[in-house]
Order: sequence, then structure tokens, then C-alpha cells
Amino acid sequence: MNDMSAPVLTTASSKLVEFLLSRTLDNLPADVVRIARLRLLDTLGCGLYGARTPWGKILSEVVYEEQSHGGATVYCGKEPVGPARAALVNGTATHGFELDDAGPGQAHPGAVVLPSVLATSEHNNLSGARLLLGMIAGYEATARVGLAIGETGWGFHKTGIAGVVGSAVASGVALELTQEKLLRAIGIACSSAAGIKSFIQGSGGMVKRMHAGRACESGVLACMLARKGFTAPLAALDGKFGLLETYGTDKPDPAVLEKGLGESYIVKDGVKVKAYSFCYDLHTTAQAFEQLRAEHGIDHKQIKHVRVGTNERGVALHADVAPTETMSAQYSTPFVSAVALVKDAQDPRNFNLDQLGDPDVCALSRKVELYADPAMQVYYPVRNTAHVTVHMNDGRIFDKTVLDAKGTPANPCTDDEIRAKFRKLASVSHTDSAVAEIIDIVSRIETLPSLAPLSNLLRGGMRG
Repeated sequence: MNDMSAPVLTTASSKLVEFLLSRTLDNLPADVVRIARLRLLDTLGCGLYGARTPWGKILSEVVYEEQSHGGATVYCGKEPVGPARAALVNGTATHGFELDDAGPGQAHPGAVVLPSVLATSEHNNLSGARLLLGMIAGYEATARVGLAIGETGWGFHKTGIAGVVGSAVASGVALELTQEKLLRAIGIACSSAAGIKSFIQGSGGMVKRMHAGRACESGVLACMLARKGFTAPLAALDGKFGLLETYGTDKPDPAVLEKGLGESYIVKDGVKVKAYSFCYDLHTTAQAFEQLRAEHGIDHKQIKHVRVGTNERGVALHADVAPTETMSAQYSTPFVSAVALVKDAQDPRNFNLDQLGDPDVCALSRKVELYADPAMQVYYPVRNTAHVTVHMNDGRIFDKTVLDAKGTPANPCTDDEIRAKFRKLASVSHTDSAVAEIIDIVSRIETLPSLAPLSNLLRGGMRG
């Protein structure tokens, strides 16, 4: 039986949706549009790099074996597929090596937003302007939902929870769904929210990467269903037993969904671009050690003991001293600390499986003591700060506190640094000329009547 009840659109979530659907390139600040292009470029680079990982390849192979049909690109794949399946593959690839951006609310907006809106836009032959508007809306929704949930149980992964809403909003805004249909899509997506942090056990395998992919797939599918008339609760996000109430164990705050709309935009003012290929909570730690190493010429072989002071959550989740797989290494404060003191923490290759047994890194990792520092705890969860101390064999002690890692709004990457990161990541899969063409297209994405030029480059222009 069809749900023919009249919608009552008075919730905070309905006001958020109404606002995001009303955004146009004309009523958005020019700087927001400019920065959104850079977020697009950065996230594409992460996806192209992740497509070459073992987990990225497995997802791609499975989808192609299904013989999915549609108009959406799989990164580094030759033939287009159905949009939900492309979003699954590309979302997994984008979150595939801990290089994708992070936002307020402890979620990764780029990895759930861009693969979704790209797949939806390609499949429905939408313009570059619609894609960009969907991106801006998706970033806003992902972060606000994450913030409104508040503190989840420590075992939940917010990218898979808030991300389904960001994916649905990005796709729905690009499609110009009505307010009611987009709320229905959000309602469908909320019932697909999932993600647990069992991957920190040390045998986490590849599944964490797929949390973003599944969020993308769920949001895209939700919009496809809602567009056809499939219904769900209008207040599945902030109503009774909704997403916020269910996952928000520490006083969820639905008012955050609508508070200060338009005063600033998450895509511009709230995003943390990653300079390192590991969990963002560890970036201040790595940066502090890099700075000490450069300032004092530290010889890692002369280090006696290392201490890292961080927040309580960091101690609970990031204490693995001897990771045996890439996922656990990227979540290990001892391992990351050792890499920063021995090698180049900004080189993703140092977290490949064949590098985890490096004897110098492993020896130093065992000398790292992780503890909860009350002075660092006061900044959490708004800032993931770190106070590090290096004790040398000759009695010298070096210490440093970093409050804002490179790439945060307080210490942002420059436009040139973001382009350089894209070149570095995309060149793993694509030729130099193709990389340059993608940068050019993205710089004027909102002028494209069709995304075909970008799609053709993502599916072609690859190295042999």
C-alpha cells in the first residue's frame, strides 16, 4: 500500500534540506565554490590512488563480474556501470588508503560525497554545476549529522553512519529532488547506516575501507528509490528512534542540523585535508616528531624512549605496538611515531604491507609509550592534539606540542599543495598529460554542460 500521508516539514532536518536545495552558484560565496573545486580534485586523487590497492581492485572485479549496467564511472575501469555500484567501488577506493579528507563530526565527507554525486551525475547526464552543488550540500550534511549525533559508542565508525545521509543529500541535491523526496531518501538511507571499528583488532583486513563505499551505495540507491516513489519516515534522521537518537549515546543535538545555516560552509571552513596516509587523529603526533627531527637532527638509533600524550580515545583506539597489516599500522600511534622519526611519514608507501617489518621502525615502535594527557584531553573532540617527548641515550630530552595539524582550518594547505598532492596520487594510475587535463577540467567544472570529458579521462589516460 502506498504511503499517501501528507508530510509535516517542521523538523531541523527538513530545514537543513530546504536550505541545501535552495543553494545555487549565484547565491553561494565565490570562495565556497572555489574551495569546493579543490575538494573535488583532492578527493579524486585519493580515489584514483585507492583504485590501485588490492581492496580497490577486488571491489571493481566483483562489480564487473556482476555485469552491472549504467552510466557511472569506476575509477580506472574501462566500462561504465550502475550508479550505486560505481559509488560502492569508488567510495571504497577513495577511503582506501587513509588519504581522504576529514570533517567536523568525526566523519570523512569527501569519500562519501564525491563518489555518490559523481555516479548520480554521470548516470543522469547532469552538468558540472549540479555536481558541485551536490558536493557542497553533501559536505554540509555529513558534518552536521556527525556533530548532531554527538559522541557515539567508541565502537561505531561515523563515516558509515553520518555518511549515508551525506551521500543521499549530495545525490538528491544534484538531481533537484523535491524537499519531500529528499527527506524520504534520507529516511531510506538512515536504515542502511552502519560501521563498527572491529578493524582496530589487528586483523581488521580491508573492511574499514568499505564503510565509505557502502555509505555511498546506500545514499545513491536511496535517491533512486525515492525518485520512483519509495517512501520512508520523513524524520528518520531526527525523529523518534531516528539516526541521531539511536546512535547518539551522549545527548544528541538535532538543533545542530540547522544552526547557523549559511553563515559559513563546511566544505570551505570545516575540512581537514590530509597530508599523511593514516588516521587523522595521529597527524599532530607525526607532525610533532617530524619537527623535532628536523630541528635537532635526531638519530633514531640513539633514542632511548618516546612518550606520546593524547586524549583518552586515542589511547584506547591507537595503541597497537606491532601492527601486522596496513590497516592496523595506519591506526597505530607507536608505528606512526616510529615512521615519522625514521622515514618519511608523508610517503604512503611506508604503510604498504611489505614495509611493516622494517627493523628500525619496529624497534623504535616498541619504545613508544602512549598515555592520556589531561592537557590534550581538553581540546578533544574539536582538535586532536598531541604532546610528544623524545628521550635520547645521552640524556637529552626534546618535546613538542602540536595543536593543529597541517591541513586543518587553522593550518590549511595551500591551493598549490593540494594540486601537488593530486599529481602525486593520480600519477600512480594516470599519465602526466591525463593528470594535467583532469586538473584543468576540475578548475572549470561548473561550466561543463556534461561530465563526459572528466568521465572519459577517469576511464582512460591510464599508464600501461
